[in-house]
Amino acid sequence: MFKIFVFILSISSYLLSSSIEGTVSYGGSNKKPKNLSMDSDPICGTSHSIPPKNENFILNEDNNFKNVIVWLTNIAFKDDLTSEPLTIDQLGCMYSPHVNALTVGQSILIKNSDQTLHNVNSQSKVNDSFNSAQPAGVPDIKKIFTEPEAPFYIKCDVHPWMKAWIMVADHPYFAVTDENGYYKIDNIPEGNYEVVFWQEKLSNLPAKKFNLPSNTLEVTVSDSERYLVDFKFQSPAEYKK
Repeated sequence: MFKIFVFILSISSYLLSSSIEGTVSYGGSNKKPKNLSMDSDPICGTSHSIPPKNENFILNEDNNFKNVIVWLTNIAFKDDLTSEPLTIDQLGCMYSPHVNALTVGQSILIKNSDQTLHNVNSQSKVNDSFNSAQPAGVPDIKKIFTEPEAPFYIKCDVHPWMKAWIMVADHPYFAVTDENGYYKIDNIPEGNYEVVFWQEKLSNLPAKKFNLPSNTLEVTVSDSERYLVDFKFQSPAEYKK
């Protein structure tokens, strides 16, 4: 079972709305990421002085997760969403950032900063998928997703280790954890919400093989309060059939 710790701290009344913040951790053993082999493309292989690591399961020394997407559901947003473009770069034959969250209608620019050919193959199911070749030196690929969609990945078929994740929301109440597993969602209006925690590897385990416990919790938000919500993913071996 997940261990969920929720604390509420009252803060000064000058705040106009509430926030949720916390740390996402892992209940299993700390696994060091494996090196990525890029020898199939000399340009990729010589782009790194230190061998790059697989980014699908990154923990710090305290077992806190990087790159977990945290978002709210059951929340209405009637204001204008951001129009500032989000950029994903292909640099050193890796996507940067590796995990991304943006809003419906927000532009996404996909750059190729490498001196080699990439192709961007979107595995989106709700939004239109695309597969675009991107040789070195060509303009950025610009895309706009028009529908909310749970995290899906884009990949490079030329370099099979290259993958990045994208979530599309119809509101701004989401965050991606940093290298210390920390996240914060600001300016949340009063209401009852579901908080979702998504981790690239653990949230995509096959249901036929694992008993998958819930990755959500309920939070009631009142005005001008700070909610500290920590979440722990358990080791798959602890709930294997």
